[in-house]
Amino acid sequence: MRKLLAALLVLALVVTTMATAVFAEEHAQGVTDTEILVGNTAAVSGAFAGVGVPFNAGIEAYFKMVNEEGGINGRELRFTHMDDEFDPAKGKAMMQTLVEDEEIFAYVGHFGTPVVAATLIDLEEYGIPAVYFATGIGELYNDQAEGAQRALFPVQPIYVTEGEIMVVRAVGSFEAEKIGVIYTNDDAGKDMLRGAEQMAEQLEVTLVSEQVAAGATDVSAAVTAIKNADVDFIIAASIQQTIGTIVKALVAQDVNVDVITTYVNVAPVVAEQIFADIDGKFNVYGNGWISLADEEALANLALLGEWVGEEFALNPYSLAGWTAAHFFAEGVRRVGEEPLTWENFIDKMEEAPIKIPFGGEVDFADGLRAGTTVMNLSKVASAEGWEEVEPLQSVNVILGIEEEIEETDETGDLEDPAETEEG
Repeated sequence: MRKLLAALLVLALVVTTMATAVFAEEHAQGVTDTEILVGNTAAVSGAFAGVGVPFNAGIEAYFKMVNEEGGINGRELRFTHMDDEFDPAKGKAMMQTLVEDEEIFAYVGHFGTPVVAATLIDLEEYGIPAVYFATGIGELYNDQAEGAQRALFPVQPIYVTEGEIMVVRAVGSFEAEKIGVIYTNDDAGKDMLRGAEQMAEQLEVTLVSEQVAAGATDVSAAVTAIKNADVDFIIAASIQQTIGTIVKALVAQDVNVDVITTYVNVAPVVAEQIFADIDGKFNVYGNGWISLADEEALANLALLGEWVGEEFALNPYSLAGWTAAHFFAEGVRRVGEEPLTWENFIDKMEEAPIKIPFGGEVDFADGLRAGTTVMNLSKVASAEGWEEVEPLQSVNVILGIEEEIEETDETGDLEDPAETEEG
């Protein structure tokens, strides 16, 4: 009897070990029979908490909705995050913790220009899927990603592309002939400048640029140079930390020409900072990739409000977080009953375009990693916020080359998108 029991115990151990080994071969890290563990690092304290907190709230709200409905293929989506305080060194160390110690399946909503820039190489070395980047740095762009680069899925517009669109807006919507660019000496500012320069050369318009330090409290010298250049339109190529300083300096020197800035700044906090200064003098416009112009988008907005709560129901960063979670969940849904591996997930993300809940769509087919490339236009309308003045449009539509956006080609390039080096 003892020998029989011993044999049965050994057999049970072998079967258990084999089952564990098979499971390990079939599924990537972070995946069990009942859950999928994902995570990110994001600034939920410090100067950028006003962005990071609602952004993560949007992710968590979407996952909560999915889980309340039974999860995806029987698995709940579990989200963990760490506060990197917008510090690249902390973000890099925390990524190691999340991937190697926590063993998350994927990054969802990789947050912030400096942190993303410092960790892209790490992501590629790990080969872990990263869905949605809360930045648009040029390093994310790829028109034919291969190998580990296929695991990166940008959704927001790339800053290089946005710089191009800013010039197109200046020319196509405001008939500008001489454009001033005040840009910050960080990745975001330099990428927007690069795109602006490329498009200015293509459209044969004059561009005058001045650099300022990111976070500078005095940009008067740059503004004076732009004023003396007698430009008829200004691009403020900076993110939130500097945009208020630039606008207030323009007002102080009576540079009363219209300004356009990045989608990152199209938020109530920026409108509150600058409306009193610009009211009656000039308009500040901003690109955007989120639109609430149709019934489907409004229905998704109502759904977000139901799950995220009143505090963040209309916050643009919670909409972004909700979008990040939606894109990840869509990839998991497409995997279906197949083993949830990194390779299968990546293949399914590339299978067909994915609709943005509040806008256009993103196509990752054939290694394309350009994010969305159609944008709308808003302006500061009051101290409370912005109002949309132009719908989602491609470059060709803005310039009057095409009458409407082609669903199958959102690249926004003037020629063949495959021929351009950057987004």
